[in-house]
Amino acid sequence: MARLSPVLKPATPVTVSHARGLDVYGEDGQRYLDFTAGIGVTSTGHCHPRVVSAIAGQAGRLIHGQYVTVRHRPLLDLCDRLGQMLPAELESLFFANSGSEAMEAALRLVRQATRRPNVIVFHGGFHGRTVGAASMTTSSPRFRTGYAPLMAGVHIAPFPSAYRYGWSEEEATRFALRELDFLLATVTAPEDTAALVVEPVLGEGGFIPAPATFVQGLRERADHHGFLLVMDEVQTGFGRTGRFWGHQHSGVEPDILVAAKGLTSGLPLSVMAAPEKLMATAPAGSQGGTYGGNAVACAAALATLDVIAEEGLVANAALQGARLAEGLKRIAEDHSVTGEVRGLGLMLGWEFTASEGRPDAAMALRVQQEAIEEGLLLQIGGPLRNVLRLLPALVVNEAQVDQAVGALSRAVASATGLSRTGRTKEHS
Repeated sequence: MARLSPVLKPATPVTVSHARGLDVYGEDGQRYLDFTAGIGVTSTGHCHPRVVSAIAGQAGRLIHGQYVTVRHRPLLDLCDRLGQMLPAELESLFFANSGSEAMEAALRLVRQATRRPNVIVFHGGFHGRTVGAASMTTSSPRFRTGYAPLMAGVHIAPFPSAYRYGWSEEEATRFALRELDFLLATVTAPEDTAALVVEPVLGEGGFIPAPATFVQGLRERADHHGFLLVMDEVQTGFGRTGRFWGHQHSGVEPDILVAAKGLTSGLPLSVMAAPEKLMATAPAGSQGGTYGGNAVACAAALATLDVIAEEGLVANAALQGARLAEGLKRIAEDHSVTGEVRGLGLMLGWEFTASEGRPDAAMALRVQQEAIEEGLLLQIGGPLRNVLRLLPALVVNEAQVDQAVGALSRAVASATGLSRTGRTKEHS
């Protein structure tokens, strides 16, 4: 009998029967409040009627039209729609299936466009699991261990993780930019550097927002030295951070943008956007793929973008994200839990540390497991696995935020009680 790979580690014991909005129902009939959204994918919630209708309607007309063989209307309409939302200069689009694929395309393009071999990434970044993307990923060794040798030409600079360093944001930013300059002076010369690749908010790396002054410093150095700035918006795009794009918090526009996850509310589709002049530097035929720009996925994307606009979901992400962050901070204070609540919009992380400042992965896991018992689904992230990740769908409402805060408060009370008594709890 065939089974799923044992390497796949489930975050929860739930086998889903069906889901609507933020409600997920297990096969046993148990209802859960989903604050994972498929790792930020189901932006309009599970099975939004507009998205379901668009998928069903398109599936009855054309399921797949390979987009270097034929063109189809959902693809062309999606190009037009994204063109209204992207920075004006990023008018040329390449579609793929996953964030990793789109990031590989961006990596290939920056080297082709600049004729330079090296890229600089930042500590804690996650850019994918394929060879090039994994070579740029530094959020955990589990994405690289046993996989060497990886791609050459990747150099790593510090990310301004103020909480980890124990500094102010300003101090961490000054340090990170100074070390980037030192890297350019000692390891990869500017004339050998094709691009800087950065997430506006570290995702797998612990939900740490990049300070605006840091991103502005990256833009200044890219302009000064003539290399490119690539924004990995796979997780931060489409309203997740309370702005449509994560880079908008800094007022900086990238040379290349990569996005995926929240674009379709659940189907595989990713996009790389760049100026047409830059995109045209790639050899003809060097971009492509069997499933990229799939007709049904494009129809789902158009419906998703309609819902985001018509239901005011970007503003809702900012509003409900602030309410959720306040609730998390209140729980931490009420239960004397050490750590940091941080993030933007509905991309929030709660880092757990012991009283002496040591990362407390055991506590994060206990709280996550106790939350499941309270009917709340969460995931764990961060390089040291001590960060709770809260990624509810952008349709989350005030009552659901308050429900999640209540469930977390009880989960923390139970987890801290277990910690004090040294007991463990079995979870079915």
